[in-house]
Amino acid sequence: MDRVRDRMPMSAPDISEEDVRAVAEVVRSGRLALGPQTEEFERLIAEYVGAKHAVAVSSGTTALHLVVRALGIGPGNEVLVPSFTFAASVNVILYERGTPVFVDIEPDTYNLDPEDLARKITPRTKAILAVDVFGHPAEWDAILRIAGKHGLRVIDDACEALGAEYKGKKLGGFGDAATFAFYPNKQMTTGEGGVVVTDDAELASLCRSLRNQGRGEMGSWLEHERLGYNYRMTEMSAALGVSQLARIEALLAKRDRVARMYSERLSGLEFVRPPAPSFSPRSGRGSPDRCWRRWRPGSPWWSPTCGATTTSSNTGRTGFW
Repeated sequence: MDRVRDRMPMSAPDISEEDVRAVAEVVRSGRLALGPQTEEFERLIAEYVGAKHAVAVSSGTTALHLVVRALGIGPGNEVLVPSFTFAASVNVILYERGTPVFVDIEPDTYNLDPEDLARKITPRTKAILAVDVFGHPAEWDAILRIAGKHGLRVIDDACEALGAEYKGKKLGGFGDAATFAFYPNKQMTTGEGGVVVTDDAELASLCRSLRNQGRGEMGSWLEHERLGYNYRMTEMSAALGVSQLARIEALLAKRDRVARMYSERLSGLEFVRPPAPSFSPRSGRGSPDRCWRRWRPGSPWWSPTCGATTTSSNTGRTGFW
């Protein structure tokens, strides 16, 4: 048996005929970069998450890197980051010669623990990079309160959390900026791609310049105002994103059904632990429409992870991985 071929994928993209047609139309148009599809995708993403600005880029990692760069994080600056996260959350700090400082995590959600966050702040701390792990929103009230007290910048790595909500507000509006990713295993896909969302017009403008080799928005093609990168999203990727975003709620609902199926079939097994309950004793939040779930090993046995809805009460954090 070919173990790689027969392995069950963690998540596969859901591509419709409409998606295929949207991409094909762009290919036939000859306008493959820096065109109307990218602008439309940015507009729709900003509208969906409730942000004023969106900057489409080539991946979630490049989105994070642009925010770190735009916030001026560099040598001598410490950035607080959860000790359980994808490598990119730390790599983008190292790209700019900043110092990642690992913060302990909550035992049930695997998200950054606000109590340890407060303990890790030093005079060298410049920013907090919080991660909504597996789509479960971090404890944003506490994080923003701590950041405000100490004058710290805040980045939300929401790359796994498109559509997730905290106290009824979609992720994308917490901190200085948030980032989302659209790799094929995410809630929706652009093939490869990511986006920066922010309410800060100056930060958005700087990210647009940095993604396009440091060009100014009004300058000529050969006029470079600063050091920049080739982090642009292609028109084909943007067209796929526009098409996918049109049915984002249906895509999330499909994941919900799969997660509920896992919950039903795994709930009686002694060697797995159920997902973290959607209850936070610190915040006592009310019932959501959606909530994240993860199955974890309760013994040396392993178990799958997934995102799902729940009917449990007293929560304000809801999300999808």
